[in-house]
Formats: sequence, structure tokens, C-alpha cells
Amino acid sequence: MKVEDLRNTAWRFNERLRYIAKRGEVLEEEHEHTVREIIKRVKEEGDKAIAYYTEKFDGMKLTPDTMEVPYEELENAYNEIEEDVRSALEIAYERIRRFHELQREKAFFTEESGTLLGMKVVPLERVGVYVPGGKAAYPSTVLMNVVPALVAGVEEIIMVSPKPNKYTLAAAFISGVSRVYQIGGAQAVAGLAYGTETIPKVDKIVGPGNIYVAIAKKLLFGVVDIDMIAGPSEILIISDGSCEPSWIATDLLSQAEHDEMAGAFMITTDEKHALRVKEELERLMEDFPRKEIAKKSIERFGTVFLVEDMFKACEVANYIAPEHLEVLTEDPFSLLPYIKHAGAIFLGRYSTEALGDYILGPNHTLPTGGTARFFSPLGVYDFIKRSSVLFVSKEGFERLAEPTESIAKAEGLFAHYTSVRIRREA
Repeated sequence: MKVEDLRNTAWRFNERLRYIAKRGEVLEEEHEHTVREIIKRVKEEGDKAIAYYTEKFDGMKLTPDTMEVPYEELENAYNEIEEDVRSALEIAYERIRRFHELQREKAFFTEESGTLLGMKVVPLERVGVYVPGGKAAYPSTVLMNVVPALVAGVEEIIMVSPKPNKYTLAAAFISGVSRVYQIGGAQAVAGLAYGTETIPKVDKIVGPGNIYVAIAKKLLFGVVDIDMIAGPSEILIISDGSCEPSWIATDLLSQAEHDEMAGAFMITTDEKHALRVKEELERLMEDFPRKEIAKKSIERFGTVFLVEDMFKACEVANYIAPEHLEVLTEDPFSLLPYIKHAGAIFLGRYSTEALGDYILGPNHTLPTGGTARFFSPLGVYDFIKRSSVLFVSKEGFERLAEPTESIAKAEGLFAHYTSVRIRREA
């Protein structure tokens, strides 16, 4: 893990920091050509292309008849998993549901001098949920992506996941998924976006994935709606030296173990503390079960930044705009007003990101690669659309007709002007 000293320097010009801040762009450039080719073939060849790429990347030979997981397998998985895991998933389901019910939006109407204006809120009809697989199983991601869709009132939820195991399928059963397809990667995203002989076309695709999934979602935006560009996972920890180095090192590893391209960063004012965390991280990785994945992640992006004070730490954190931000300081709430850009903010030494991944309730599908500057966590608001509702009485028309004509004439739009004038003269 690299240590970069930003104290008393023009920190925005630090080469390592700028590389990390542009991490999303760097990864895109490496893989976009491959993803474009996959999308093109799926659009043209449908199921045939999906079967080809599923065998190539996941080693699974599928036919159109075997892409979908029979629904009874979901129930069987639910009954098969360990009782403590089943109970934990059900607890998580309830906590996630309760939190997301607070996000419901309501229709409204307002009346003013002969006009009735409002907004109608309607759930999307069919959405696709991407659940990562392969390197690990993510039943928590099933719950986090499906539950807000259900709360919003989505009618049909199509889940795709490469090699879903019993825990993923059990979570799909608990959360009420409509259909499950055992496919993944950019080919699954393209299949959901365009529809194939077997896979239904959806209105929106949500859920995290690897860099290929993230790029596919970005390229297909417009063909289909997406939640955000959620690529490889990442964590940034602000520490004043008051938290145990082993705790911090473990939290850094909690993201590095996801993916070779994941990011683990730390900002601190204490150089000795930084070195202790670095030593703990190296010690923990010696016997770490996912050592090879974590090691590649740490070597590529892992960095500790030294700053002169906590306010500078917040500035650097905002510049990075991380997916997960842990504030492990004596008084974490004092820094909250200064944090502008983060997918989720964990305050205090016991607020480990792992709790947020599984059980707390707020969504763990979060913006990555610096996109927390403009994206928000997945929520109920991602599964609805809004329509404006407008009614104008004769009285309201007469009050608003003349200024409308004036603007229409200024814009040179004759039919707009005439559509109002013809009613005034009737």
C-alpha cells in the first residue's frame, strides 16, 4: 500500500491522487472496446451470443431452455440453507423494507385561479436486477436491489446472475423476484436492454457489477434506463489515529477482497498511525483467504494520504468522491457538514461498512469511480416515473393566454401562437 504525503503541498496535483480520482475513466479505457463488441453481438444474435459469452467467460454451456432457473429451485434453496442464514436474510429483508418505505413519493395537485396542476407517480412495469456472481455470492445484493423495487410497486422483476448459488436463490425467493436467469457480464446487461428470444426486455437495469457490467450499463443508457455506473467496489477511511489500526486494515480489506480492481484508500493526519495500518494490512494479507484478489487490488489502488488536518481530509475525500466513506475519528459528526461527495457515510468506530452491506437498511448499491459527485444510492425513487398533470379552465386560459402568445412570438413559433390565439377568438 502506497503512502502519499499531501501536507503543505498543492495536493490536487499529486500524481497518485489524480490517478485515483480518474479511476473510473482509467478502467473504462481498458475495456470499452470489448464491451462494445459483446453488446453488438447480443443485439444481432440474441440468445446465441449470450450462450457463447456465458461459455467463454463463465464456463457454462447454456441453451435457451436452460438459461432460466426454474422457480421451484428458488424455494428449494430457501428451505436448504442454514437456519441462521435464512433468519439473517429475513431480518435484513425487513430492515431494508422499512427503511425504503420512508422513500415513497406521493402524487400531488395544486389549484390556482382556474388551473389545476400536479404530478402523477407511477412505478416502472418491468426492471432488470443484476447480481454479481463468480468470485463470491451476493444474497445481500438481491435484497438491496429487489426490495426498493417492490416497495415502489414494480410489477415484474427479472434477475440475472452468473452461477447463482443457493444463498442468492434463497434471497431471490425471500424478496419476491419474478424470474431468474443464470447469466452475467456485459452480455446479460445487453440481453435485458434489447430483449432476446428468451430474456424479456426491461425498462431499467439496476445493480452493481464488475467493470464490464458498469461499462455495458453506461453504453446502453438510452436504450434502457439505468440506476448509476456502479463498478468495482471502493472504500475511503478518514482516521485521526484514534481507531485501532487492525480495525482499519480489516475494513480496507473488506473492499479489496471484492475484486482485483476494487479501491481501498485512507486519509490521516498521523504518519505513525498510517504506517501501523499499512503494517497491519500486510500482516492480515499473509493468511487471507482471498489474498490474491486483495493483493492485486491493494497494489493497484491502495493508498494512504497524509494531510495536515481533518478539514483537509474532507477536501481530499470530496475530491475522490468514494462509494463508502468511513469517518473513524473521536468526533465524526463534527466532520459531516464538510463531506459533500460520498455514496454512504459511516460515522464512528463501530459503524463498519460491513454492517451497511448486510443489515442496517440503507441501500448498499452505491455510486463508484467518483460518480458520487452526482449519483445517489439506489432507492425507491429509482423505480418510479413521474408525469405532470395539467388542467386549465376557461378562466385560467384567459389569464395566461396573452403572456403565452408573447413568448411564442419571441421564439418565432407560429403554431404555438396560433393555438392560443384561435381559442381567444372563439
